[in-house]
Amino acid sequence: MQEKCLLVTTSCPDQATANTLAHALIEAKLAACVQISAPVTSLYTWEGKVCQETEVVLQLKCLARHYEKVEHKLLSLHPYEVPELIATEIHTGSAAYLAWIKETTLS
Repeated sequence: MQEKCLLVTTSCPDQATANTLAHALIEAKLAACVQISAPVTSLYTWEGKVCQETEVVLQLKCLARHYEKVEHKLLSLHPYEVPELIATEIHTGSAAYLAWIKETTLS
């Protein structure tokens, strides 16, 4: 049976923060791959006010059993008070790619 993998998404205030978080996750072998998006516009409500900001989105692939460590790393480095942190289980995908995620992350 294939080990469960996750697609985890978070957003960052700028490219520098995105790069810092991505490098930290890869260097700690918590993620096999982190994709950094082009800037996006985010609209949200914070403290009763509608806000509009430019952000950079990270999508990372990791093993489900590493999620708590991924979450801890992101929360310890992230500048937001309440950062977006959403994990979606990858139900199906290329067997070779999913095996690569397992091979390139912590044992």
